[in-house]
Amino acid sequence: MKALLLAAGYATRLYPLTLDQPKPLLRIAGRPVIDFILDMIEQLEDVDEVFVVTNDKFNKDFERWKDVYKGPKQIVIVNDGTTTPEARLGATGDIQFVIEKKDLKDDLLIIAGDNLFKADLGEFIEFSISKRPHITLGLYDVMDLKLARRYGVALIGKDNRVECFVEKSPEPVSTLAAMCLYFFPKESLGLLKKYLESGVAKDAPGHFLEWLYKKEPVFGFIFKDKKWFDIGDQDSYLQANKEYT
Repeated sequence: MKALLLAAGYATRLYPLTLDQPKPLLRIAGRPVIDFILDMIEQLEDVDEVFVVTNDKFNKDFERWKDVYKGPKQIVIVNDGTTTPEARLGATGDIQFVIEKKDLKDDLLIIAGDNLFKADLGEFIEFSISKRPHITLGLYDVMDLKLARRYGVALIGKDNRVECFVEKSPEPVSTLAAMCLYFFPKESLGLLKKYLESGVAKDAPGHFLEWLYKKEPVFGFIFKDKKWFDIGDQDSYLQANKEYT
């Protein structure tokens, strides 16, 4: 199994904090955000390689981080070649970029590089493997319909199958927010290319899920009794830093 951390965004909503450094390398309680994600991945014995996709602007920052990181997993930094927010590939574009550039043919665990939470990813993987060859996403109940408007949200039915998924709707179908955490079985890797070739939105993976659940089963794993921080602005960053400190 491979892991892919999405870190090619420009985080303009966090300026000036992210003007000269990428959001996953911002420090929370004295450590880069990405280190907390790798703490969870390091517990997964099946993951033998971690890819971090970034852009050309911040590629050297991640290479310097990699040089001092002391974790046991093999880490590969992948530069998507973009230099500005206007030229970005988007999250789904970056996933497909890495799949093609690295010729990935294994199961793929995908996590946003700013996804800050504490959990046993082994439970998520075990559940996801039980649903193969279908894709599974991680969900967190934000318990507030107004707050849910900021996210892609899922309606879950029997056996945790996604019955509806809507990306950032003014009228959310539930409060179960997509965490930008996905398990793509190797059998499903070709679906993303098919989606991108249809000419639809390339940015938020939620648009891909909106398209996918209507064509084949998609499943959701709900993380309970955990705190999840979506570091989208300075207030959420300060809140996360206070919590972890």
